[in-house]
Amino acid sequence: MSSGVRTVWRSMPLRLALLLVILFTTVSLLSLAASYVVTRNAFEEAIRDDLAQDMAGFRAAPSSVAVALLVQAESQETDPGRLVLSYVSASGQVYGNGAIAKDGEGFQIVSLREGQSEFDGAYLALSTELYGGRLTIARSRAEIEALQPVFLNILLVSLLPTALVALGGGLILARRSKRHVEVIRATLDKLTTGNLAARVRVGPRWSDDLSRIGETVNAMAGAQEHSVTALRQVSSDIAHDLKTPVQRVSLTLDALSRQTPPGKPAALLDEAQEELRGIAATFASLLELAQAENSALRADFRPVDLAALCQTLADVHEPVAGERGQTLHCEASRPAVVMGERNLLGQLVSNLLANALRHTPENSDIRISVKAQDGAVVLVVCDNGPGIPSDERDKVLQRLYRLDRSRSTPGNGLGLSLVDAVARLHGARISLEDAGPGLQVRVSFDAAPDGS
Repeated sequence: MSSGVRTVWRSMPLRLALLLVILFTTVSLLSLAASYVVTRNAFEEAIRDDLAQDMAGFRAAPSSVAVALLVQAESQETDPGRLVLSYVSASGQVYGNGAIAKDGEGFQIVSLREGQSEFDGAYLALSTELYGGRLTIARSRAEIEALQPVFLNILLVSLLPTALVALGGGLILARRSKRHVEVIRATLDKLTTGNLAARVRVGPRWSDDLSRIGETVNAMAGAQEHSVTALRQVSSDIAHDLKTPVQRVSLTLDALSRQTPPGKPAALLDEAQEELRGIAATFASLLELAQAENSALRADFRPVDLAALCQTLADVHEPVAGERGQTLHCEASRPAVVMGERNLLGQLVSNLLANALRHTPENSDIRISVKAQDGAVVLVVCDNGPGIPSDERDKVLQRLYRLDRSRSTPGNGLGLSLVDAVARLHGARISLEDAGPGLQVRVSFDAAPDGS
């Protein structure tokens, strides 16, 4: 079963229609069954009344001879398929158009006419002793037996088409509802990936409940966009406004350091300059993060060969790895084209490589690979360092979060945050996995339409 059919089948309108069809069918079947039983019992009661009246008429005969003559006369004018008359006199003489016989299968009505051994079908019979003999009257149940196919035809002609029409209507409503729900789901997906400008376009044929849901989603998205934009603007403004004073302080300290003779004051000045460089790097990262979270950049996306970009950046970082006694390997199978902004994608790859180089010891092995598979381009950066505990992997994607609570190691806790922001801007899925030992970061992009 395809995913589209499965989604329609599991939709609420179709399930409600199916439930109503089942309820309607059950009630109709019970009503038809009750009607059938009542009608059949009424027919049987009518046949029994007719048998009682027939028996009363024969009882009125004055003698056995009169009964025999009456039975013989009526049996000649009666269709045995409808009425069977049989009178066995005290002397054993049989009169009528049939006789009752018993075999291994039960009672049978044996024909007394030439060329016919017994009668087919079922009968209701009434028997009594009369003037030393036995009178038996049997009426056919053919009318009762004919009720069953009549009720089956009613079932097929009325109930089955009604159920099919109801299911068809439910399917149409389910498909329409599915389209509307897909619009809401697609908007929520865009909002989840960082496109806060996404809105639900409510159509005139939408149901009231889905319209209200769409309007609520739009209101929520508008409020979220406003608050996030304001927060990002404040962060960007702070970083931008403090960047220049920090640079001026750095220049002042540099000038002071050149005029200070070697000794403890000079060492303190060098330490202050190092701290200022860290502050400047943090502000620069905050500005880059604000740029990566700008969804308006999607309008400028162009095809980017991620394999070639990774190979270039691996070559740039290889000397740094060599200085630290680390090995860096790159496996990039081309083509691996994605739609995106080249500089931000380069920042993503650089941050992943820098993170691996910074947090792995000497003689570590770092591998970066890019390959296209199943309509996606998968970027993987893997190392054999200490890795990240499983309960910390989601947290390291947050701003300014660092595993080293003492802040004694280099870094500002924004590297993986920037990676996550760039990935979300490009609609990519990022996952941090255990490399056993080490960390493996997997980023899955949708391949560009002409990138395969």
